[in-house]
Amino acid sequence: MKKQKKIVLAYSGGLDTSIILKWLQENYDAEVIAYTADVGQEMDRKKIIKNAKKLGVKKIIIQDLKNIFVKDYVYPMIRGHALYEGVYLLGTSIARPLIAKDQIRVAKKFNAYAVSHGSTGKGNDQVRFELGYHYFGPKIKIIAPWRIWKLKSRTDLINYAKKHGIPIPKDKKGAPPFSVDDNLFHTSTEGKVLENPKNSAPEFIFQRTTSPEKAPNKPSFITINYKNGDPVGLNGKKLSPAKVLDKLNQLAGRNGIGRVDLVENRFIGIKSRGVYETPGGTLLLVAHRAIESVTLDKNTMHKKDEVMPRYAELVYNGYWYSKERFKLQKIVDSKRNKVNGSVKLKLYKGNITIQSRQTSSNAYSMKKVSFEENKTFNKSNVERFINFHKRKLR
Repeated sequence: MKKQKKIVLAYSGGLDTSIILKWLQENYDAEVIAYTADVGQEMDRKKIIKNAKKLGVKKIIIQDLKNIFVKDYVYPMIRGHALYEGVYLLGTSIARPLIAKDQIRVAKKFNAYAVSHGSTGKGNDQVRFELGYHYFGPKIKIIAPWRIWKLKSRTDLINYAKKHGIPIPKDKKGAPPFSVDDNLFHTSTEGKVLENPKNSAPEFIFQRTTSPEKAPNKPSFITINYKNGDPVGLNGKKLSPAKVLDKLNQLAGRNGIGRVDLVENRFIGIKSRGVYETPGGTLLLVAHRAIESVTLDKNTMHKKDEVMPRYAELVYNGYWYSKERFKLQKIVDSKRNKVNGSVKLKLYKGNITIQSRQTSSNAYSMKKVSFEENKTFNKSNVERFINFHKRKLR
């Protein structure tokens, strides 16, 4: 008897991937393995297993990747201060390379001939997934249903789901849901009323942040402790990377921090509008710049600022595993061993204020900067310095 081929599907348990699962079963003579990467998204494990089993899936894999996600993906990106187009903290972008990597691991483990994903034909995620697939499994076939099936719209999907008895979720207003992606780092919301940039984002779509108007009337304080450029704890208590981000998410979210509404330029050439919530990540970015301000020299900091736009674009476009990103990461991390200490932040109604920076580094000299007379800085050299730069103007 001929052995049945296998396909590993990136499966969330939601409407789109449930439809894709059924479609793969109908159109390919293969066993579909449902693979879910737990990167901290809101999910119901029992529901994922139940939905997959209802569709006849025998192998259902849910892999906990939260600590790996924060430690090896989010933290390196934060060290690079990456902001795409000056605003986007790359929450969706940074999760895809890890999911792709582990999905290929599962495919190899079960000797699957193909992998599949639920990314739409107009989005960036199809690129991010498939570049990751190619890097780790160049000989494994990629099936991208949105680019090849006859279902052309959300309405088509809903009709297909009804035909096959696949549950259709509802949003808080009773209508088919927005397009939402979430993980431990962020939540993004797109589609429906948001597609027209003249429309304000309705308050009910926000999932992990309180509006600044409804945030507490008293400020909150948090101290982030750093070693070798990464957070290692909060308020002096050592915590795992996932726990650090989880606690920062809760605190920042309560205080109305981390909302962004933007129109971005997708890699494939389309402009799209989305609402992003990155509460803990916003704190991490502000705090990391603060700790570097007292631990790194000017040239290192400015070099990082120079490469940041390109670094962010590479992450956004799905080039996490590219030689160029690896090269830029070396520049970003060249002196990370000097970035040690702590930063205290004040959080109040959507605002972040730096309260203090503490470090044993000698990069910042109070003696040199003091307005009191001292012998550590020779002011007579300043005139020669200015004259030298005057000549550059000619």
